[in-house]
Amino acid sequence: MSTLVVYASKHGATQGIAERIAAKLGEAGQEAEARPVEAVDDLASYEAFVVGSAVYAGHWQKEASAFVQRNRTVLASRPVWLFSSGPLGTEATDGKGRDLTVAAEPKEMAEFEGAIGPKGHRVFFGALDPGKLGFTVRAIRKLPAARTMLPEGDFRDWTEIDTWASSIAHDLAQ
Repeated sequence: MSTLVVYASKHGATQGIAERIAAKLGEAGQEAEARPVEAVDDLASYEAFVVGSAVYAGHWQKEASAFVQRNRTVLASRPVWLFSSGPLGTEATDGKGRDLTVAAEPKEMAEFEGAIGPKGHRVFFGALDPGKLGFTVRAIRKLPAARTMLPEGDFRDWTEIDTWASSIAHDLAQ
């Protein structure tokens, strides 16, 4: 089964997750490739999709949302999984005991679930490399409170990502 792992990534962390998912699908015997949303124009040759986006201010990147909306008829007719990349840090919960991956669920998910009926959605921790940030975000990070909200580092849990990709491969093999 040919699977397209399509993504929108601002600084490369989401791209890394998408490429890892495609590689794991390939290792499991599934034909898969990862491509950025702007490099995809024809979905006809794919039998399944994994669509992911970085999340900023509670929303998927505009180009990822537009991809889903533009292709909703095709996506609704085939197996689709969604993933989001965004929370930073190593703590699974915030100071109030809320699960950060639940709190980080993008606002578009309810709409996507109704429009395309994905088989699942996962939120993965992201990464922050200050060298890839724009001037405004670098300036904000200089504020003491912002450093705890926007910690530097790679917080992606590759084992969790691999396990999820393996579960997708298993579903595709059925």
